[in-house]
Amino acid sequence: MKRFHVHVGVTDIDRSVAFYSSLFGARPSVVKGDYAKWMLEDPRINFAISMREDATKGVEHVGLQVEDKAELEEVYGRLKAADRPVLEEGATTCCYAQSEKSWIADPDGVVWEAFMTDGESTTYGGSPDLGQLASANAASSACCAPQMASPKNSCC
Repeated sequence: MKRFHVHVGVTDIDRSVAFYSSLFGARPSVVKGDYAKWMLEDPRINFAISMREDATKGVEHVGLQVEDKAELEEVYGRLKAADRPVLEEGATTCCYAQSEKSWIADPDGVVWEAFMTDGESTTYGGSPDLGQLASANAASSACCAPQMASPKNSCC
């Protein structure tokens, strides 16, 4: 079963954890000094916040989290069928987790990730270079979201 994912950049992690814990009626399942995550069943969402120096404040990116390889292949197929550039990042560390993921941007630049998490990490992780999604200029400094390159002259 797929789970909707939203990642929000915040300016004060402690105040934001308190706010979202109240809003959701639940404490986060993961809490770090610069990151928190709620894995909620009602609504079924992976809601994460982070306090990163260079990150966008507010909604950074959205996504679909899957539970197994078959669902991941299904969602990857949908990304490819969307007729937009896709960055197949593969195995990576992001948001204190080991994941396999790909990225796409909608026609208006909203960045989406499709991913499956298969373990934890002691480090936050890096950010992929989504230069091939140059038309996707929203969320260019998001936390594990892509670092967008400037658009280059191309046919796309």
